[in-house]
Amino acid sequence: MAAKPSIPKGTRDFSPLEMAKRNYIFNTIREVFHLYGFQQIETPSMENLSTLMGKYGDEGDKLLFKIQNSGDYFSGITDEELLSRNAAKLAGKFCEKGLRYDLTVPFARYVVMHREELTFPFKRYQIQPVWRADRPQKGRYREFYQCDADVVGSDSLLNEVELVQMIDAVFTRFGVRVAIKINNRKILSGIAEIIGEADKIVDITVAIDKLDKIGLDNVNAELASKGIPQEAIDKLQPIILLSGTNEEKISTLKNVLATSETGLKGVAESEFILNAVAGLGIHSGVELDLTLARGLNYYTGAIFEVKALDVQIGSISGGGRYDNLTGVFGMAGVSGVGISFGADRIFDVLNQLDLYPKEAVTGTQLLFVNFGEKEAAYCLPILAKARAAGIRAEIYPDAAKMKKQMSYANDKNIPFVAIVGENEMNAGQVMLKNMLTGEQGLADVDTLLSKVLGE
Repeated sequence: MAAKPSIPKGTRDFSPLEMAKRNYIFNTIREVFHLYGFQQIETPSMENLSTLMGKYGDEGDKLLFKIQNSGDYFSGITDEELLSRNAAKLAGKFCEKGLRYDLTVPFARYVVMHREELTFPFKRYQIQPVWRADRPQKGRYREFYQCDADVVGSDSLLNEVELVQMIDAVFTRFGVRVAIKINNRKILSGIAEIIGEADKIVDITVAIDKLDKIGLDNVNAELASKGIPQEAIDKLQPIILLSGTNEEKISTLKNVLATSETGLKGVAESEFILNAVAGLGIHSGVELDLTLARGLNYYTGAIFEVKALDVQIGSISGGGRYDNLTGVFGMAGVSGVGISFGADRIFDVLNQLDLYPKEAVTGTQLLFVNFGEKEAAYCLPILAKARAAGIRAEIYPDAAKMKKQMSYANDKNIPFVAIVGENEMNAGQVMLKNMLTGEQGLADVDTLLSKVLGE
């Protein structure tokens, strides 16, 4: 007996209904991207490992899916190296390529490779899958889509302001209540500086970023395990747990970071964004949150994260400014800022809240029953007119029993069925049945089109 087929953990199949929902998500996000002047690009699923490694920190590097070289990948490897069983070292010999971990690093590579063709500031978006060798759990997948929008070649904080507007516009269209959290890596650097641990900024941000997941005690334990002294950890507590309004937090930070030029610059940037957004009629709450660290090393300025308020799930969008990313590819001095929408988590949120518009998930709207060759020949021109009017329509391909054809319509949730027999053909009409109400009656072509279109 053949083994039952399966798919890798952390991946999913999507049914036609699920794909209709996902396309609603992609199309909504795409429409907002277009409204703000972003243009679409695509990059390959796999990149050279040299492009990916070292851009996400040690933890990110461990989550890269590496692609084994084709051909004799043992050539050039000594028996001693093989017997050492050093997985990381051997992977470096066996694998020259990897699946992309996100869309931002490939985008930076794209900008450097195509710099002569681009007009700066360059506003691009991408909607493509990414892969992470993470432990699968609720809301966390190994293969998932990201929907990214980035601006490169501009230092202006107006870009950050527009990104907040875009986040708000997307989730307002979805009908999802969210909290938009912002912070600034310069503030975090300033905090590390004033507690005397400036060289431990990466360890501090990676630990703080886990506060929601592992709690304060475990964050403190992780900080201690990285060699940060207890005195510095104690100084960090009131800053991490800072509360109050955005204005109160800004005021406190100006005092706390008074001796840190970098920290004060981060406070000024955050204050500008918050003040600008406050006058734009944003529907979502925008909050300065010092526990937000987004542990990726390439962020250098403002950072964003979005949490759904009515569903228990992780971040559903995030991003930030990265001043140095293209520099690692030999193109210094190009600043960028961007956001990424987690389409798979948004999919789960909209499912849980049942927020998909009916028209977004409706497939075929009109089915023509097939009673035989003559009837089918009569229906085909009407079917063509229905499609020309924008109605999603089909004819049952076989002259099967009526019960089977009606079951097909029910199983596919088709709201209207057109029935044509000898009487209807003689009258030059169609019997139109509303499958939701059970009502049916004769209709000419124009009436049929109007009823299906709801006019």
